Amino acid sequence: MSAATFPAVIAFDLDGTLVDTAPDLLDTLDIVLDEAGAPRLPREDTRKMIGAGAKALVNRGLTAAGITVDGPEFEKLYERFLAHYADHIADSSRPFPGLIEALDVLSARGHVLAVCTNKLEYLSRLLLDRLELTDRFAVIAGSDTFPVYKPDAGHLLGTIERAGGSPGRAIMVGDSMTDVLTAKNARIPSIVVPFGYTETPAIELGGDAFIEHFDRLPEAVERLLGRG
Repeated sequence: MSAATFPAVIAFDLDGTLVDTAPDLLDTLDIVLDEAGAPRLPREDTRKMIGAGAKALVNRGLTAAGITVDGPEFEKLYERFLAHYADHIADSSRPFPGLIEALDVLSARGHVLAVCTNKLEYLSRLLLDRLELTDRFAVIAGSDTFPVYKPDAGHLLGTIERAGGSPGRAIMVGDSMTDVLTAKNARIPSIVVPFGYTETPAIELGGDAFIEHFDRLPEAVERLLGRG
């Protein structure tokens, strides 16, 4: 079966791409830092720590605060983070402007939408449920859905396969170098958005396309799909 016979799969990162999750993630990090006896950190610093999953965020936060925690003590703080975050996952988190309209257009054109995120799957589903977005996605693949996770190509390729698609008719949409590297590793084009949490300016990440607002997404998708 040729790639052209498959529906196009548009795979999205979650944190910093679909939804601005920083307020609730960083409020939870503050709670963990408090419990560890560490000073709270400036938001302009901790925003840049988002993107590699909750465990990495906790570890980066503790390290930046000058706290060394290993083994069971770290796991206790990590579990505390997960529990508090799950209870407050959508207190302030909201979709980025223009997202809903862009998803409507892509779905109307017959594209299959999926989520490929380094957030744990149950937290990803919980967040999307709370924001009433779950039903828009054929697949929601978190960091624990497959044996590997981004930037390993297997995470994205597995997401596309579960969505009924082909790598030859797929695009990754994200906000970070991790997303761009994942797409490159899978030999899939990527679209970069600028409203995430990367230290490097989004336009410099090396994606195949860059958009400043979701109202430009459908056009960018069609342009990249037209390459074949």
